[in-house]
Amino acid sequence: MNANDLREKTVDELRDLLASMKKESFNLRFQQATGQLENTAAVRAARRNAARVKTILNEKAAAAAE
Repeated sequence: MNANDLREKTVDELRDLLASMKKESFNLRFQQATGQLENTAAVRAARRNAARVKTILNEKAAAAAE
């Protein structure tokens, strides 16, 4: 997930994307806890992608407040 691609999306699209990323993160954590997860790096990638979306949302909120 590229930050420049995220900046082109609307706030509603970013919120929907964040919700789906949180669901994916939960599923990955559940798989890891039950020992079914093969790619453990996916948990880290999912967490970082969600943080990236949150950062862009905060940037857009700050720009709208000005």
